[in-house]
Amino acid sequence: MSVRRWLAGVGLVAVAGAGIGLYGGASASADDGAPAGPGAVAEQARRASPDPVLSGTRRVTIVRVGAFESGLSLLDGGRLAEVDDDRGRQVFVPTPLGGQQFLVRSYYGGGTGQPLCWRAHNPGNAQPLVVRGATCRADDPAQRFVITAAVGGGPREFVISNRSAYLRDSARSGLILEELGDADPFSSFRFNDTGPAPRP
Repeated sequence: MSVRRWLAGVGLVAVAGAGIGLYGGASASADDGAPAGPGAVAEQARRASPDPVLSGTRRVTIVRVGAFESGLSLLDGGRLAEVDDDRGRQVFVPTPLGGQQFLVRSYYGGGTGQPLCWRAHNPGNAQPLVVRGATCRADDPAQRFVITAAVGGGPREFVISNRSAYLRDSARSGLILEELGDADPFSSFRFNDTGPAPRP
């Protein structure tokens, strides 16, 4: 092999190595000033762009990712649960309050009836936090839910929390709110657009 061809090969390897450093993702981050890879940029753009289902103008049904035949419902008894029938209020309108916080208005099928809003509730007696229905009040911190795109999740897949307690499924207690510290949220939820929101 000639020296010229050998040098050209070395140069190509160097350029390829620089490309891996630029687009590999793990070695590039916004913190060290290096540009993020295309996948990271797309993920950041997806997370930053407001989704129409979070605009307050669309009604949605909500399904926990991993639940096969059930969806979320605010039952007439007051608690948020997963059901596989038409009980309770299964139509939701996430209404933005700013800063990724939302009132989650709940309606009967088709968006009928006066809405009730999700509210974090502490039942006491060392029982886990749950979500119950309440008269909608934007100034109530227990009704201000943070809804953010699930990292690595699919379209319209979100995690939901209230004051650092995340909505998740518990085999023992159903849907609960739990503070997770530095751990990742256990459950994510898919929002399915079902049409224009009813007037509040």
